[in-house]
Amino acid sequence: MQLKLDIRRTLTARSDRVKCVDLHPTEPWMLVSLYNGKIHVWNHQNQQLIKTFEVCSSPVRAGKFIARKNWIITGSDDYRITVFNYNTLERQHVVDAHMDYIRCLAVHPTLPIVLSGSDDMTIKMWNWDKNWACQKVFDGHSHYVMQIVFNPKDNNTFASASLDKTIKIWQLASSIPNFTLEGHVNGINCLDYTHAGEKPYLISGADDRLVKIWDYQNRSCVQSLDGHTKNISAVAFHPELPIIITGSEDGTVKIWNANTYSLENTLNYGLERAWTICCLKGSNMVGIGFDDGCVMIRLESLCFSMDEGGKIVWIKHSEMQMINLKQLAIEDIKDGERLNLSVKGDTKSCEVFANTLAHNSNGRYVAVCGEGEYIIYTAMALRNKAYGSALEFVWGIEPEDFAIRESATTVKVFQKLTKEKKSFKPELGADGIYGGTLLGVRSANHLTFYAWDTLELVRRIEIQPKGVFWGGNGEMVAITTEESFYVLKYNASVVAEASEEGRAEDGYEDAFEVVGEVAENVKTATWVGDCFIYSNSLNRLNYYVGGEIVTISHLDRPHYILGYIPRDNRIYLCDKELNVLSYSLHLSVLDFETSVMRKDIQNAQQLLPTIPQSYYTKIAHFLEKQGFVSQALSVSTDPDHKFDLALQLSKLDLAVELAREIGSDQKWQQLADCSILSGRLDLAEKCYEATQDFGALLVLSSSSGNLDKVSKLAEVAHRARKFNVAFTAYLLTQQNLKALNILVETNKLPDAAFFARTYLPSEVPRVTQLWKAEQQKTNAKVAQGIADPSEYTNLFPSFEESLRGQKYLEESEKIVPASHYSTRTSNSQRNVFEELSKACTSGSNLEETRENNANDVVKNRIGVERTLLIRILLIKRRGLFFFCFKIKNRMFIRPSKLRLFFYAKIDLVLYFFYIDTLLVGGSLLIFFLQNQNFCLLFKDSVKINDESR
Repeated sequence: MQLKLDIRRTLTARSDRVKCVDLHPTEPWMLVSLYNGKIHVWNHQNQQLIKTFEVCSSPVRAGKFIARKNWIITGSDDYRITVFNYNTLERQHVVDAHMDYIRCLAVHPTLPIVLSGSDDMTIKMWNWDKNWACQKVFDGHSHYVMQIVFNPKDNNTFASASLDKTIKIWQLASSIPNFTLEGHVNGINCLDYTHAGEKPYLISGADDRLVKIWDYQNRSCVQSLDGHTKNISAVAFHPELPIIITGSEDGTVKIWNANTYSLENTLNYGLERAWTICCLKGSNMVGIGFDDGCVMIRLESLCFSMDEGGKIVWIKHSEMQMINLKQLAIEDIKDGERLNLSVKGDTKSCEVFANTLAHNSNGRYVAVCGEGEYIIYTAMALRNKAYGSALEFVWGIEPEDFAIRESATTVKVFQKLTKEKKSFKPELGADGIYGGTLLGVRSANHLTFYAWDTLELVRRIEIQPKGVFWGGNGEMVAITTEESFYVLKYNASVVAEASEEGRAEDGYEDAFEVVGEVAENVKTATWVGDCFIYSNSLNRLNYYVGGEIVTISHLDRPHYILGYIPRDNRIYLCDKELNVLSYSLHLSVLDFETSVMRKDIQNAQQLLPTIPQSYYTKIAHFLEKQGFVSQALSVSTDPDHKFDLALQLSKLDLAVELAREIGSDQKWQQLADCSILSGRLDLAEKCYEATQDFGALLVLSSSSGNLDKVSKLAEVAHRARKFNVAFTAYLLTQQNLKALNILVETNKLPDAAFFARTYLPSEVPRVTQLWKAEQQKTNAKVAQGIADPSEYTNLFPSFEESLRGQKYLEESEKIVPASHYSTRTSNSQRNVFEELSKACTSGSNLEETRENNANDVVKNRIGVERTLLIRILLIKRRGLFFFCFKIKNRMFIRPSKLRLFFYAKIDLVLYFFYIDTLLVGGSLLIFFLQNQNFCLLFKDSVKINDESR
């Protein structure tokens, strides 16, 4: 398991530009030097500003605590060094120190000495015990002196960085530099010495955007770090952790591995340019200063590993601890709850700062690698078994085989823990190595797999991997990158059968088969059978099998997979606070899914009885996704899921039983739709009856031409107060009086009046009286404008003829099958009055007339045909508006008020009809009768012709 670095922000303080920060060695204080001439002291535990000092009116570029004197010392652009007592807030001393801006200060860890560097290109040494006397001037730079740092391994030595592109190493006893390091192509802004280990390294950052690591004994550059996009303004070796921290004017702070020099993390707090970084020995706190304020972060490291038996070993900083999960009572464990664990034995100190920690395949040994060394311990007693030099360490397929990365070009393989088997230099270099069935070597843009026994090239893949995870069976492997992961299957038999001549430059082409690709950022992972279990960047615990991803849990914070214990049927995880939790994941379920993926259905059926019933629905969903719908139906215990599966398999009778069990209208609707597609109209009708979907029942019964069902539906819908359906059904079955009564019952009296005028003239007097009575309640004038044919016979000259037409149709019309439609005269071509007149004149047999004039479903037409246009014109004459009907060649005019039209308009589906006429002021209302749908159109001014007028 790799090093886990936890970064937590403990303080964010916005302010003017921060030029320097310093941390108090004993108090939770951070000193902040500001560009506005002030210095602040923050308590980073409670995030409170506790002290403020006014230094000068110009920028304060340097500030340091001198804890043994209770002082704060500053260097500023007024060329002075100022000393404050931070307890009394007194300004105790002011020194006119330089001839130009003071850029930096360095306090000797034991002597009463302070070094100052300035834009006057000099370094001066001040002794506060001698009243701040200047004891020495170090002259040698040819540009501004940007930073001074004492060597923590030799306090009589210090280094200085300058914009003259050089680093100079000095002795306190001499004003002449010992030597100069050169390599940057632009001015150097910052530097720092390494604190840990025996490496004589220092680090520098410059305006060439590079960070360089120097061996000051060999006076050479050992590494350059390239990643920032603007000038490097601050660098630091962390005194406790094997990391390098760099800050830049690009606004980012980057964290690098001090051993491998790989980039571990990038921080961006949105505070613009980073100017300064401060770390404190014995602490994990880091202070960072930006243009818009400062930030305090805490860094924690944790390495951990667990074997298959449940023994967990972890290392926090340099302390090694062990816990055994066997002590837990499995029946008391609940998913997601923190486990109550106790540390086994005493804490052991690890000789190296660990970057990685891993058990071997049988769990007998655990290996630690860090600081350029590896140590193999016995897992039980944590006794040293073997050690050596290595940048990285990985276990092989055999319990006592392992490989190390000795350098960027060399990899060594060992047997029996101590015996070196072979050393080789990968063709493309070695930036990292991975253990497992094959030995993986990472280079700049490739991952190369080698056989452990022969170190033969098996396959080279063009990819930039972040991790390689092998399954326990040695066949499946997952390769993770920053954005996704790939699941491959290793074909060992293909490699074994292939000849040496069959190997291409990149190895055996058929050595791996791509199983799947998933766009997820994997953090930690493990294999159980063919199931790949992983935690991702979104704090989800998932597993991948057969191209499908199943989420086990959503985690509230980052967790890391320890491993899977088959006897517990649980997956265990750990967070950075060493809290262990687990989730149930039954092994038989995973084995079942693995068998299904391998198309071994017989073995899957044998495993099914071993799986608890609570997992059956989950398994059914998995089977469904793999295409085994019938098997999924037999396994599922969820009625909703079984219902969906039954529909997929067209098992409608089973679906009916499940729909009754579920009792959901939605299920009945789904079943009805499926029944119609299957031609089971009888079943669809039962489904619609179960949900009282009268609209659908109307469609079914009318489409099938079943008059009895439509008639019954009309009555049932009427009782259920589904008036739209009831009205339509009555109309289809020529029960016009009942249809009219629905309009009256629902108080749609204007609609009822027009309906009666069209279909039932005999009912017009009754309806108009009801309409007038209703209007009388709200507007008497409108009520007076409604004409009753029984009172105003002069306005309805053909009304008596309409009554005779109604009686004629009631006696002669009958409903015939829809199959007769092609032989019948269209309604639009019929004239009821002419038919009545002809029947009366010729004296023809009434029954014969009925038969000849029958239609599919004949709606009574009195005064108008179904497709007849009725123009209602509103014409202004002498302050009155005339309500004009033009029906064929007859005109009916009724003086009225304008408001009448708004009460009398028909609120139904709209059709448009255009009339080309002359311009007359007023408004126009047009409606078009077709299948009982009326068209309404209002305009401010229209054209009408003389005839229409």
